[in-house]
Amino acid sequence: MIGAEALARIKDRAAGPPSLRGPGALLLLALCFAGSAIARAADPDGALVAAAVDRASIATPSGACPAPEPGSLLAAIREREDQLDERAGVLADRARVLEAAERRFRAEAVALEDAERRLAATLAIADEAAEDDVGRLVAVYESMKPKSAARIFESMDVVFAAGFLARMDREAAAEILAELPPERAYAVSAVIAGRNAAAPTE
Repeated sequence: MIGAEALARIKDRAAGPPSLRGPGALLLLALCFAGSAIARAADPDGALVAAAVDRASIATPSGACPAPEPGSLLAAIREREDQLDERAGVLADRARVLEAAERRFRAEAVALEDAERRLAATLAIADEAAEDDVGRLVAVYESMKPKSAARIFESMDVVFAAGFLARMDREAAAEILAELPPERAYAVSAVIAGRNAAAPTE
């Protein structure tokens, strides 16, 4: 604690012109020195002061990021909205392109199906006409004399000759085969037999 002599010295130092002297100023100054002395006596190593400084540094860390300003936050939100709108526009454009491509694909698929139907009908007509032609030729060969028909079959391709003979009446076919040279008759018979062998038996 501050002694009487120290207080006396403080009073002497605080003394000044008469206009500045007064009990209030001296008392305030004395209280300041007394508080400082008490703090030094209670905490000679300054631990309390250091702890107070540490608590202050923890409460307000130096590396803490300042809170963003409302204006910059609003600008960032608007920029993000613009990016999302642009992305949505790109996706909408892609969707329109895909829809157009799908419509074209469907139209082309329908046209292809129509072409296939027309082709199948044309082939059916052609097959029917060819069948009619073959039937008429078979009837002609059956009505011919076996020797005359044999001369035609001798110059005909073996496969064709076998096809015609297979459609003809058995007796007419047998008479024509009898008029053919043995090698030719054998070749035609082998083709006919091969076709019949490939046919299902059940």
